Amino acid sequence: MKSELYQMQAEVCKAIAHPTRIEILQLLRDGERCVCEIFPAMKIEQPNVSRHLSVLKKAGILSSRKDGLKVIYMVNDQRIYEVLDLVTDMLKGQLDSRQSALKSVVG
Repeated sequence: MKSELYQMQAEVCKAIAHPTRIEILQLLRDGERCVCEIFPAMKIEQPNVSRHLSVLKKAGILSSRKDGLKVIYMVNDQRIYEVLDLVTDMLKGQLDSRQSALKSVVG
C-alpha cells in the first residue's frame, strides 16, 4: 500500500518537475484558461504546450472541458499552489543562507 502511495507521489512530482509545466500552472493560478490563451502567453509552439498540458492532466493535476472548439484547462486541486509556494520559500531560504555565507567570507 505504501509503495502505491510513493508511486503516486512520484508521478505528481515528475509532472510538475519541468519549468514549462510550472509556468502553465502559474498561468492557471487565477482560473481556467483556453489552450488558445496559454501558448501565446508562453511564447512556445502550441504542440509543445499541449504535450505539457497532457502530462499535467495524466497526473490528475489538471482537467479540461470543451467549449465549442475551445479546450479549457483548469487546476483540479488548488493545493498544488501550496506545494509550489513551499518550494519557492525553500529556495528563498537557501538563497538567503548563501548570501549570508558569502557576506561573511567577503566582508
